[in-house]
Amino acid sequence: MDSGGIGDVTQKKTTVNRQEETIAYVRNQQGPTLGYSKASGVSILEQDGFYFKDLNRNGSLDKYEDWRLPAEERAKDLASKMSIEQIAGLMLYSRHQAIPAASGGWFASTYSGKAYEESGANPWDLTDEQIKFLTEDHVRHILVTSVESPETAAQWSNVVQAFAEGTSLGIPANNSSDPRHSSDSSSEFNAGAGGAISMWPEPLGLAATFDPELVRRFGEIAAKEYRALGIATALSPQIDIATDPRWFRFNGTFGEDSRLATDMGGAYIDGFQTSADDAEIANGWGYDSVNAMVKHWPGGGSGEGGRDAHYACGKYAVYPGNNFEEHLKPFTEGAFRLDGPTKMASAVMPYYTISTDRDTVNGENVGNSYNAYLIRDLLRGQYGYDGVVCTDWLITADESGGKDSFLSGKPWGVEELSVAERHYKLLMAGVDQFGGNNEVEPVLEAYRMGVAEHGEAAMRKRFEQSAVRLLTNMFRLGLFENPYLDVEASARVVGHPSYMQAGYEAQLKSIVMLKNKSGVLPLKPGSTVYIPQRYTPPGKDWFGNPTPETLEYPLNLEIAAKYFKVTDHPDEADFALVCMRSPKSGTGFSQEDADNGGNGYVPISLQYRPYTAAQARKQSLAGDVREGGAQNRSYSGKTVTTQNAADLDALLDTVERMKGKPVIVSLMLSTPAVVAEFEPAADGILAHFGVQDQAILDVLTGAAEPSGLLPMQMPAHMETVEAQLEDAAHDMECHADSENHRYDFGFGLNWGGVIQDSRTENYKKNPGE
Repeated sequence: MDSGGIGDVTQKKTTVNRQEETIAYVRNQQGPTLGYSKASGVSILEQDGFYFKDLNRNGSLDKYEDWRLPAEERAKDLASKMSIEQIAGLMLYSRHQAIPAASGGWFASTYSGKAYEESGANPWDLTDEQIKFLTEDHVRHILVTSVESPETAAQWSNVVQAFAEGTSLGIPANNSSDPRHSSDSSSEFNAGAGGAISMWPEPLGLAATFDPELVRRFGEIAAKEYRALGIATALSPQIDIATDPRWFRFNGTFGEDSRLATDMGGAYIDGFQTSADDAEIANGWGYDSVNAMVKHWPGGGSGEGGRDAHYACGKYAVYPGNNFEEHLKPFTEGAFRLDGPTKMASAVMPYYTISTDRDTVNGENVGNSYNAYLIRDLLRGQYGYDGVVCTDWLITADESGGKDSFLSGKPWGVEELSVAERHYKLLMAGVDQFGGNNEVEPVLEAYRMGVAEHGEAAMRKRFEQSAVRLLTNMFRLGLFENPYLDVEASARVVGHPSYMQAGYEAQLKSIVMLKNKSGVLPLKPGSTVYIPQRYTPPGKDWFGNPTPETLEYPLNLEIAAKYFKVTDHPDEADFALVCMRSPKSGTGFSQEDADNGGNGYVPISLQYRPYTAAQARKQSLAGDVREGGAQNRSYSGKTVTTQNAADLDALLDTVERMKGKPVIVSLMLSTPAVVAEFEPAADGILAHFGVQDQAILDVLTGAAEPSGLLPMQMPAHMETVEAQLEDAAHDMECHADSENHRYDFGFGLNWGGVIQDSRTENYKKNPGE
């Protein structure tokens, strides 16, 4: 029966590729509100006094259309009805999609063959690429990056859902996002999320609160904002334990301690996944829930030499301390054993790395997703995980560019296989989904390979197994009943003042006071401050794009002027505030060194001055066994120059110019840092992990008391960094400052001195432990 004349029906207009159409809503008295596109061909069925969407338009109620049934039962029914082509498309996870699409660069796409600015398109219209992958490739999982505004995101989501609903089985889109609640524009992995969304510390800053309940609350708020943007899956949290201090993804983790990461990760997932009261459908899942895709199994924080596996130079994780099992704990004791009713994270993403010599069954050294022992035997078998396993992005693509190319394909360990063979190997290892793939053909070719080896019945069963996992995650969230958004309501929810306030309070709690010589802090509001400008030399970002030379104030002076008088003349100032960042020295690979006959491998430094790795290993623990590959990746004796050494120069210059007056350092930490080069000269040090300027100023003036604790160790020098084991936590000599404080895990100061409370009692390591 069509919806005409049925019960409570309301309509709302939206724009779909410049064509006016109507979204209609049907409200069940004791069940969900159904939302559907009148142009999709979907009608409403009535049975037993309830209403259902006839998604496949066959005039009868199929199990997958019956919202009274359990999600998995519905998923099994729908999977059985899907063609192999449709299941193959469901296994794809799109490349990054900006809304609207950029005209050039990584996120570029077109509208009717034209760049966005020339097309006359609305910012929420579908791109040519999106229309193709939704129709020809049957893609239903879409990764959203930047959005123009919450309203645009909601409108685009409605357009996508109406388009998807108009296809044969009416399977909705499962839109997703990398973390997008950062307070700091320098965050590398949200790719300019945009939109007026609540702002929180980076995960490392959340960890610095040592407060799982705060993190759970973040998850609840973030989930509501995500759903208001049309986002149903979070590609987070990153629960790798960051046991090597040089890893450039350190700030995306909850630090180096497995217990802290376990508690924080579990709270984060519970917050994201749990719906309550009227929003709950069943077992904690519902209309406020967002699937959490935890990353990165079995842990990516032990890359040799601190290098990262986004780059070919960093493909190997190593375990010199034999601490592999420690890296599993945030998964096995946290993500897979939640306190909340959803019980476990709905999806897992393995990391790019080759977990060197961890495969005790087949002896394979291949990327984690390709490793049948790590996925099928360990994750699924030993630990019983039956959720979705999705690869990291671009692991099936061919390698291109140099060993420090971010945008290269990352088929580590299986470089000699074809793209289709890589898909097949992943399927047989137990993977369900392929990140960053829009094209269905390699998956279909992998299916044909499987049919040739195992028979059609076996491969059909294998495909349906993954389809059920993927569809279950969509049914549990109510996407099949109503994937549509009220644009005005979305604008009210995203960035709601109460959410903004909660995020800001978390920022304040994440700030760690490392030094307060002679009680110089807090400072008197209205006093005069000198803030030196920050010089950044030309270089390139993590994506390889050139970055310009800049000389600019590191804080917003208009905001600073609300707290202090600001001067450019140190002789007029009562104190100075110098803003510094963690030292950055690159990826650990130098093409220049390779061109000059070296192996290309260079140190990653955590100090500002040039560093020569005199005490590095002479022989690397892992190497490329392929002909022409660097089998010894040692960088012993080589020197690297830090890109932001000017931060240290500014501090030392300011100390000289202030002539004994107080100098305060605001230190943004994306990794641990060797602070010995400047700490003795600083009177106060506030460390943070990406917060708004206002938060730093509130702490400086005593409007808020610092309460954060270090979620990692701060090394005394680079020698201890070289001596520590990549897979082991808490194994460095820590910096001891002029006030006889040791910058160890769990250290932080408040106005009364060293913080000792229930958090430090619960988490802090005993000396020598």
